[in-house]
Amino acid sequence: MRNLLLLVLIIYSCSAENKTANQYELVNNWPLVSSEVKFGNPTGLALNSKQNLVVFHRGSRSWQNPMPIETIKENTILEIDINSGKIINSWGSDFFIMPHGLEVDREDNIWVSDVGLHQVIKFDPLGNQVMIIGEKNKPGNDENHFNLPTDIAVAKDGSFYVSDGYGNSRIIKFSKNGDYLFEWGIYGNSKSEFNIPHALDLDDKGYVYVADRENNKIQKFDSLGNFIAQWKNKSIGQLYSINVNNHDNLLVGIDYTVRDNGEPIGSDIIHFDLDLNLKSRFGRSGSYSGPKARYHDVQIDKKGNIFVGDILNNSVQMFRPIN
Repeated sequence: MRNLLLLVLIIYSCSAENKTANQYELVNNWPLVSSEVKFGNPTGLALNSKQNLVVFHRGSRSWQNPMPIETIKENTILEIDINSGKIINSWGSDFFIMPHGLEVDREDNIWVSDVGLHQVIKFDPLGNQVMIIGEKNKPGNDENHFNLPTDIAVAKDGSFYVSDGYGNSRIIKFSKNGDYLFEWGIYGNSKSEFNIPHALDLDDKGYVYVADRENNKIQKFDSLGNFIAQWKNKSIGQLYSINVNNHDNLLVGIDYTVRDNGEPIGSDIIHFDLDLNLKSRFGRSGSYSGPKARYHDVQIDKKGNIFVGDILNNSVQMFRPIN
């Protein structure tokens, strides 16, 4: 991990919508990853009941098209103590092809999506396999197949949603036991249409929030898939992920943008209320002077700490609120 200086980030007031003056600091040298750990693209982040950060990463694997067949040899799931920054558990070797989404449910079960396997897999807290949805290495668009599924969100009653994803541009709801219930969404840029639904999350009332990546917006639906609202990013780029903080009725999103020649400009961390009203943003558009980042996933804990997985530098950053 790159040794970063402690940076104070002041949320940038760039419009009439953006007047919040919260302050964050980027925590120095966090997490503590030894040279013995092959830490790859951190594509999925989640917090368990202990408020430890669980990370799904790609080890030595880089994005490839077509997808490889060989599994990743390194451990791909890490548990990090957020106070010390130390890795306290790791597993998942020789199982995954291309890690992507991660969810930890209320019972600390760990759910992942692998876009290479075309599967969603549920593990118990000890890492034992509980459920697999989708046929291994077989893409499709019916009730039993995914095409590069990107993320999972689990409801209070155990039912769950899958964003499917790169290939199918749909959201699917399953029962607690993994039975197909219904789906919504097609390819497009209008309401209830998606161009790579890249991540999703739920609030305590059961509303579904989807990061519609290539349309660069967030869409909100009820539990039956009925459209409620949307927010369109005014910056040119991609809207990668979102996370609901039910403790504060807050939604956090992340985006990414590049120059015309493909040179990275960087990512912003964006705050909303649950009606998708923009409250503030910081990162590339503010006073941040750290490394250019490409955030792939985001989590916010009960104390307001923000964690982002940066696939440009293969690192996880922790931002701590000053106030």
